[in-house]
Amino acid sequence: MKFHRLSLGFPVVVAAFAFVGAASRAEAGIAASFLAAASPSPASLGAIVSSQAPAAAAVSGTRDKQGACGEGMAEVVGEYCSMVEQTCLRWVDPETKMRCAEFSDDSRCVGSRTPKRFCMDRFEWPNQEGVKPVVMKTWYDAKNACQGAGKRLCTDSEWTLACEGSEMLAYPYGNQRDSSACNIDKSLPEPDEKAIGNPYTRDAEVARLDQRAASGEYAKCQSPYGVHDMTGNVDEWVANESGKPYQSGLKGGYWGPVRTRCRPMTTAHYEQFVFYQIGFRCCGDMAGHIQTAIRKPPSSFNAVIKSVASPAPRRPGS
Repeated sequence: MKFHRLSLGFPVVVAAFAFVGAASRAEAGIAASFLAAASPSPASLGAIVSSQAPAAAAVSGTRDKQGACGEGMAEVVGEYCSMVEQTCLRWVDPETKMRCAEFSDDSRCVGSRTPKRFCMDRFEWPNQEGVKPVVMKTWYDAKNACQGAGKRLCTDSEWTLACEGSEMLAYPYGNQRDSSACNIDKSLPEPDEKAIGNPYTRDAEVARLDQRAASGEYAKCQSPYGVHDMTGNVDEWVANESGKPYQSGLKGGYWGPVRTRCRPMTTAHYEQFVFYQIGFRCCGDMAGHIQTAIRKPPSSFNAVIKSVASPAPRRPGS
């Protein structure tokens, strides 16, 4: 049993397969049973999972010279496309078609467009360059931390737009996967789920598995809006706008050999779930600006991936 794959989704892409981003029912069941034994004790999390919560004034700051966003936040203005068609030219793993080595440069919006304007933390929480992002936080932990800083969790559509930009890039830095650009594609040691579930051994096990990089360490891992580490490093909690199956979603992937693209969202993990690679970042509204609500289907069905390779057989449950 490999718990480090719980948040990945295991999609198999054929000629025109749309990612839904959720893990199988079996994985969801494993996650639920794991969580019952692994609810974190705040006193036992230690330095590696400490809140590192900066003061609200330090995070929110005063309005910067660039516009309506506070210090440490990027202004994101653009149109979010509800469904994008992308073509993978080469696969890193042709058998599973999980990681695309190169997408064509002709991403096409085949859904509806929604204007958006908001602020986003440039780095993962605690939004401090040179500091490693926190992990082992539930969706509620993330929501409360953002609210305490005068912000909120990013919605999944906001997160996607901030990552892909107006060109609807597959990765924040372009359409060719680059393992040196972001903290991705690292080999993974086998997690000891019992150690993670035990408050007395959890910190040591999380430290053993840890391969986080300090925020901003990968200079090339920056989106068109100047937001760092959106793919890789740590999975990020977002508000799942469909609300189904949960309010929670995970975007961006982490340091392991997973999808780590702008579009996919993992929806298999409910709000109380915690794991060694899960963190978050915050968003905020601009002064006097009201976001337009987006009506979304009950999944993260937001991209049609075409493959130029021969179709692979569809796996059960994928």
